[in-house]
Amino acid sequence: MKRSDYISWDEYFMGIAILSAQRSKDNSTQVGACIVNNEHKIVSVGYNGMPTGCSDDDMPWEREGDSSLDTKYPFVCHAELNAILNSNIGNLSGCTVYVTLFPCNECAKAIIQSGIKRVVYYSNKYADTESVKASYILFKKCGVAVDEYQPSGKDIVLSV
Repeated sequence: MKRSDYISWDEYFMGIAILSAQRSKDNSTQVGACIVNNEHKIVSVGYNGMPTGCSDDDMPWEREGDSSLDTKYPFVCHAELNAILNSNIGNLSGCTVYVTLFPCNECAKAIIQSGIKRVVYYSNKYADTESVKASYILFKKCGVAVDEYQPSGKDIVLSV
């Protein structure tokens, strides 16, 4: 008889997104993303970080500075964009992205343009910002399903 206490697909893929976020060098916000096709196969992962070729040690990670150029914001690539750009398949149509933080409007546009049709998010701590409100509008107008991640409440235990 097979086990009945295994985790759901949503728990599995959100777990991968959460683990991916741990690769981020950002000292205040770590975000991870996992893109999955209709066959429940991972086609890409990403986390927020500097573009390839930019030394993490030479770039600013601060949230505030004398100029925006003294902050991380004009430089950091968001997890969703990294996952889209890192995809190991050419076409993301119909895929789902699992992301630890609700996408900003710029990432929402990239998600829509790539053909992703479902967003599952873990946290929406910036829900009151215009960027997130714009994302909701874009997703609704473009037919992208948005679901808040719902953990089952099971404790995930690794046994080796």
